[in-house]
Amino acid sequence: MGGPAVHAPEVAGFLRGRGHEVDVVITADRAPEAETYPLHWTSRASPPGVRHLAGTRLVAARARRADVVYATGMFGRASLAARIARRPIVLKLVADPAFERARRLGLWRGSLADFQSRPSLASLPLRAARTSDARRAAHVVTPSSFLRELVLGWGVPPDHVTVLPNPAPEVPELPSREELRGRFGIEGTTLVFAGRLAAQKSLEVGIEAAKRAGVPLLVAGDGPERAALEALGGARFLGPLSRRGVLELFRAGDAALLSSSWENFPHSVVEALAVGTPVIATRTGGVAEVVRDGENGLLVEPGDPGALAEAIRRFVDDPELAGRLRLRAAPSVGGYAVERIYGRLEEILLEAAG
Repeated sequence: MGGPAVHAPEVAGFLRGRGHEVDVVITADRAPEAETYPLHWTSRASPPGVRHLAGTRLVAARARRADVVYATGMFGRASLAARIARRPIVLKLVADPAFERARRLGLWRGSLADFQSRPSLASLPLRAARTSDARRAAHVVTPSSFLRELVLGWGVPPDHVTVLPNPAPEVPELPSREELRGRFGIEGTTLVFAGRLAAQKSLEVGIEAAKRAGVPLLVAGDGPERAALEALGGARFLGPLSRRGVLELFRAGDAALLSSSWENFPHSVVEALAVGTPVIATRTGGVAEVVRDGENGLLVEPGDPGALAEAIRRFVDDPELAGRLRLRAAPSVGGYAVERIYGRLEEILLEAAG
């Protein structure tokens, strides 16, 4: 669940289609389904130390047979494994991994910006490891200019950091919007959300805003915050959906809602726009690089359910505005073609491999 879980299979399929051999290493709760490429996994249920050691050994073993390592997660393990195997590594960062881990471990409660300039003493080792991994990498890829600026602040040379936005999905033939609305039980104006139910999404703010605006909200996805969010009431939870199911949900909704406290360049925003659905979101991280206020969506400052509710009411009460945003949604991501973006990624990997 989440952006990296969408990105990795897409990249693997693209590179295989270009004639490259690809091995994929993941952590998982259970044995994954077979793919068209070799897929190796370690159990997420193992104790942390055991899991990390197993993951490092597995990546190192596969890296010895490869020309380059491309890491979309497990950055510490992948970086160590690449050094053990003496192979170059390219990192795909979707966030500051030190900040994310410090939040998970309860070592940091402040903002992403404050973490860069005045972190807690307890989080300093995480920052040092992150910075070392980024500086050692042959190249770092970020989906947004916002995150690129953070990476440059860690001392990574500018010519080693490239912005590659998340590509727009190749939208399959979908049923009509009316049929999809019936399938999801949608009546009247309805907001939709799809993604990992984690702290950064601040979905409690979105649920509260939708309540205040009097507009139903459908939520697809799973994650550590799900039980607490369901207890709030005010939203209907659908559980995890397939990639196609997510696109169908976005097509059925009137607008996609994103209430994140911090973000980089969420896949869900591009997916919603690609199927012609405008986005009502918080102006955080790289979101404003794809959602343009008044053009393909509406933006408000994060952490303010009142402002978000007002944006929802504005969208609902102005059919002309809603129609204009919907009309411009799909064309706004027309430049995010898979071939162009993953083609550039292929060039970066080949350059790193020498």
